[in-house]
Amino acid sequence: MDSGNIPENNMFQFDNFGSIQAEPTDHYYLNSNNSDTAKKCLNKHNTLSTIMKEWKILSKNLPDSIYVRVYESRIDLLRAAILGPAGTPYHDGIFFFDILLPYDYPKQPPKVYYHSHGYHINPNLYKTGYVCLSLINTWSGEKNEMWTKKSTLLQILVSIQGLILNERPYFNEPGFGDLRNSTDSEWINRSIRYNEATFVFSCKAMLHVIRNPPQNFEGLVVGHFRDRAASILAAIKDYQEGRALIGQLPNTNEGESSFEVLPQLKADLTSLHSDFENALSDLNSEAINMNISAESVIEELPIGSSSTTNSAMNNNSKESTESVVKKELPIKSSSISSNSKPNKKGFLGKLVSKFGKCYSSIN
Repeated sequence: MDSGNIPENNMFQFDNFGSIQAEPTDHYYLNSNNSDTAKKCLNKHNTLSTIMKEWKILSKNLPDSIYVRVYESRIDLLRAAILGPAGTPYHDGIFFFDILLPYDYPKQPPKVYYHSHGYHINPNLYKTGYVCLSLINTWSGEKNEMWTKKSTLLQILVSIQGLILNERPYFNEPGFGDLRNSTDSEWINRSIRYNEATFVFSCKAMLHVIRNPPQNFEGLVVGHFRDRAASILAAIKDYQEGRALIGQLPNTNEGESSFEVLPQLKADLTSLHSDFENALSDLNSEAINMNISAESVIEELPIGSSSTTNSAMNNNSKESTESVVKKELPIKSSSISSNSKPNKKGFLGKLVSKFGKCYSSIN
């Protein structure tokens, strides 16, 4: 595949943090918190104030490799995308998590669902979407590792990226943590085999993401894999030919093979290379179409033309819009194109007074 044919001009930048007016219909927790009791609790000033604080923390402090979207019509829902760290079997991947804030938040921790696409890539990330993490009280831990009212969403996302998506996930298995630095060849080889399987499953999950990107993150998916196409294909080739262990840099001597590649792994990597070539080639056309679409969006919908949201959970707010907060939060940007612009102008600048009062109290 000639990745040089992929257009490099970016019509939009995909911000690390942004708000969308309407919640995504493919969100795992879409039908949660729909009772009248839940809506009433979420509209309490203390709960709203806490959520506004979380939005502010995320908007100012997200690492460049984590992306979050919040929803003005459903402030209890969030969606996060975490890029797989370099030097791990998750490198170049995008991993999506749907988050639900319970109606008594922050008394109870958020619920977090991982989009696994049917692949088990980590002892802490189940096929079912269950996320095993002490910070959200889904796994045992020391008292200072569990959720408290002072914990934040940012801590959860950074923990998932740093503690779960690490370079040797095999040792995330219960009881194996103390063996992480073992020099015993048996444990080293077990970890290597686990990384090999993890990389294959991760790649298969990414192929699903490329073909079916989550709502509001289509631009991130297209831009990320467009930009990383050559690196992904080169890494698969290096692993296939034994020039590098999964997640590690290849030998500097081109063509030299130093690591044994088991027949099944070689077959899997050969298949993946072909599948990625086809998927990334299709992405070339997708990127072009997105840029064309973006031009028409700019002509028809000037930035900041979105309408005002009437309430956090419904349209029953009775307060005046005169107290709307007009200050925008600073938002980090990446150079990834997107056909799904976050609502910057409306975000905390065109929300009704109930939002405004909560935000102004923490600003």
